[in-house]
Parts: sequence; C-alpha cells; structure tokens
Amino acid sequence: MKYKLLAASILATMSTSAISATYQLTELSSLDEAKHNYVKDVSESGNIIGVANGIYNLPIDVSYIDFGDNVIESAYREREKYFKNIDKEITFTLDDIEKNNAAATNPDAHSFMLSFLSAQANNSEYQKLANIVGYHVLNGEAQEQVLFDVASVDYDGLTRSVSNNYNAVAEDGVTVGWGSAPYEKTSFLPEGESEEETRFVRDFISRGIVVSPSGLNVPLVPEYAEFGGLSSANDIVKTNTGYIVVGQVSTGIPVDRQENIDDNCDGEDEPVSVCIEKINRDRSSRLFDTRAVKWTLDTNLNITKTEPLGLGLTPEDDDGFAFISNALAVNSNGIVAGYSDARDNNSSSTIRSLPVYYKDGNVVEMLNQEDDWTGGKAVAINNNNTIVGYGIKRIDGSDRQKFFYHDVASNSTVFPTDFFNSSSSVANDINDNGYIVGEGETDLFNVGARRREGFLYKIGDDAITNINDLLPCYEADGETRYGYVVSGAKVINNKNEIFGVATKTVEKTDSLGGVVRDINGEIEYESIVVPVKLSPINGTIDSCSAPETETYERQSSSFPWYTLLLLPLVGLRRILR
Repeated sequence: MKYKLLAASILATMSTSAISATYQLTELSSLDEAKHNYVKDVSESGNIIGVANGIYNLPIDVSYIDFGDNVIESAYREREKYFKNIDKEITFTLDDIEKNNAAATNPDAHSFMLSFLSAQANNSEYQKLANIVGYHVLNGEAQEQVLFDVASVDYDGLTRSVSNNYNAVAEDGVTVGWGSAPYEKTSFLPEGESEEETRFVRDFISRGIVVSPSGLNVPLVPEYAEFGGLSSANDIVKTNTGYIVVGQVSTGIPVDRQENIDDNCDGEDEPVSVCIEKINRDRSSRLFDTRAVKWTLDTNLNITKTEPLGLGLTPEDDDGFAFISNALAVNSNGIVAGYSDARDNNSSSTIRSLPVYYKDGNVVEMLNQEDDWTGGKAVAINNNNTIVGYGIKRIDGSDRQKFFYHDVASNSTVFPTDFFNSSSSVANDINDNGYIVGEGETDLFNVGARRREGFLYKIGDDAITNINDLLPCYEADGETRYGYVVSGAKVINNKNEIFGVATKTVEKTDSLGGVVRDINGEIEYESIVVPVKLSPINGTIDSCSAPETETYERQSSSFPWYTLLLLPLVGLRRILR
C-alpha cells in the first residue's frame, strides 16, 4: 500500500504582506487511499495518530449474491431512475456486476454496490463493510494501523469489515484504541429448512487494544466476556514503571436484556451472534452493563492491575436495565475524566449521562443539574488537574452543547462565553498552560445543521478566538483567498502548537479514487478534510477586506464555514471586523 506524503509548510514561500498571521498552518501526512483524514492525538514528543474515512476501492464480494432477488433488482431500478433524472446514462447492469466484476472497475457500479450493502447493514445475509481506518505517522509518512482486521479468504487484502477507533498515543509511541472483530462469511441452516443460507457473523462487538511501536498488540479482554463482552481503550499515559490506560469494560448483562436473549436468541432461525447484534443495535436497550476502568501495565505491556472506577449512582434491586460509565482521559496524577449515568435530582427514575471525574474511589459530578444541564462528557485533563468537556442544555428550543472547564482543587466549573448564545461548542483538549481548543458553531442565522470552526481559549481571558482569524487572508500571490478552513482543533501541546482538521477544495474523486467529471466532461470539485498542524509565529492578526459578495460584518470573531465532510467550501472565508 502506498501513501502520499503531503506534509509541507503552506506559508514557507509567502511574501511578507501575505503572512500577516499569528499561526502558521502545515498540512500533515495522510493516507493516500482515503478521502478524509483526521488527527486524533499527538504526544508532547511529536507522535501523531489519526483516523481516515472514505476508503477507496472497498472490496465487494458478489459470489454469494442472488442477482435475481427482488431486493437487489429493486435497488437497481431506483438507480436507473436516479441516473435518468440527472440526464446521465447508466453504465452497468447487474449482469456486469455478477459476471464481469464491474464493481471493481466501474465507479458507478462500485458506488451502487456500496449503497446497496449500506442499505442492508442490519441484514446478516449480506457482506459488511466499514469505512474508517486508523493510522500513525512514522518518519513523516502516514501508515495504516490495523487493529483487529485480518486477511480475507474471499478477495485480496483485509476484510475491511471492522470498526476502527484509534484514540491516544503515549510519549514513546505506544497507542490505544478499540475495534470490532472482522465479519466471517459462514453457512447457516435454519430449523425446518433444507438449504443453507449465507450469513455474516463476528466474535465480538468491541475490544480495547494496546499497540507498541514494534507491532505488539495487546487486546484488553473484559472479565465478563459472554457473547464477546465489550471493552474500549480511550487514553494512555506513560509512567516510570509502565503505562496507565483508561477506558470501559462490560461487567454483566442486565435482567431485562437477558430475558430478551433467552426469548429470542435460540439459534434456530438465525445464528446466536446475529440475534445478539440486533439487541445491541437497539441503543435504548443497552445490552451490557459497563464500567469505567483503569488498567496498569508494565513496560512490556503486561497488565498488572485492573481497577474499576465506579458509577455515578447506586443501582436499585428493581432496575432491570443496564448502567454505563466510561473513562475518556487520564493525567500523570492518575485522575480520570469521563462520563457516567446519574439520577436526575428531581426524578430518580430519570437517568442522565453526565460529565464526571474519578479520584480516590469517588465518582464526582461537575455540572449542577439545577442549572438545567441534562448531559455531557468530560474529555480531557491536564497535569494541573483542570478538566475540559461539554454539557448539554436546552437553548432556544434545541439541545445545545456548551464547553466548560473544571478545576478539581477548587471544585469549580466555568462555562466560558462562546461564539453566540445558541452556538454548540465542544472542548477537545487543554494544555498545562491553560489553553483550551475545540470547535463551535459559527453560523448564527442557520436554524438547521450549522457550520463549525476551531477555537482557542485561554483560561483567565474571557474571550474565545476563532482559529481561522489567526491565519492569513490570502495565499502566496496575495490575491487568492486562503484555501484552508480549520473546522476543528483536536490537540494542543505545551508549546501551544495546535493539531486539528481543516477543509480544502480539491478535484472530486469517486469511490475507486478516480477523478469525477460532469455530463459535459468538466472536472467537479469537492471539500475534503485534512489533518493540520498550527504553529505559533511572530506575526499580527490580519484584518481581511470584505469580498464584494458579502454584505454583513463578522460578529464574535466568527464567520461560518461549510459542513465538515460533504458540502463544498466557499472560497471566501473571513471579512472585516
């Protein structure tokens, strides 16, 4: 697999007039075989990990499909109608896919099959594909990090059927994450039937993992592993004697869910694992009880201690449903941040998921429910024991996220003023200097899906800064509007370097990686997501002149950007204060 090194300083050749800014943006290396790339974590020593989605050339297995079945024939007729409506001639038939391997060579056929399989995601009779992979940057180049996937027995390469959540990296490059087991194509004979059916099954839904730079993989198997159990690893810190890893493990199955299993999962009409998957997909039912956990590992990645961190409530005897707590971040002092189920102060029957931290055997809530906070998460903690996260509150008729920071020593929680009153905002990280980074909605006038941009906030300075305001207005020629919009800031280190994602406009590519042209043969364009590093420089904030097409002034140092993944960018980003 080849990867393209994109790391290059965007501002290195700019003229003095063009670099009026206080941060320099560098696009980082990303996977060449994926459309969108995101930074997930960066250590102080510079180890970088990320995830990518929009994987090109996902493998399609057609060997088991009955192309005369009404389900796929109906889907094909709908695709024909769609092509006709856009005045485009359809370039493949179902026969081409079945007999001529068209899904591997024709982008329209490949896209059709991906869409068809996606529509059958909950049907165990069809192939399962996942579109997200993890990667680490080694010697300046992004390289895929395989968690639980394996080589396929039906086609070349990996099965591409697993979930990949690559979450955190320690100072020496040891990483953690979690993923699912690969799906296996198997034959199943329902009771009372004479013909076997093809079914796709897997061994577990979620498993945490620790990965060394040398390639040693250590799965974090939960003590309760019935039906595969559940575990995840979300953060890691290197210590003098090894590592601390935090995450979540299954501890049991609640009474109500066990009754569902006993009543439905007898293995007669479908494999037991398929039935278990169905129950798990009903998010309101919660298949497993789970608890936040802290693992201690030695330098060889042997687990020496597993410590459950608790739950923000006491289950009662008649509670037949699952309760959940989770650990998302840990600092060098061993204080853990995350979230937990808790009872509503005004109604013990109402369960809320609230930000908490775990310390000295206690589970401590950080939000005052009397202020109408109904949910949230604590996502990061620095070595000064300051935690950041977000709470959820109903504002102007909608549930909004609002970022906060909490000081453990003083037990005080602060919700800074963000871009505007009904803007949703999320903090992603905090460094030891008290700088917080995250992302917030900047589209004041849109009542639907709102655009987001990255922000920087310094504790003690009651002012949020749109990170795009710290970048240049123009490219090196001094005329072309700057091509990047920072859509989210994920990590900030103690040098105040910021790592996150930005959108930029490029030639549009199809699911096989080819360039897309319209019906007139003209190249189409799209917005993609790329990982970026923002480095402080000795410059000044540039006041960008307003394009003639813009008639309103920027407020609260913000200007909206187009939706993160799929909507095209406008080239006009910032306007006069």
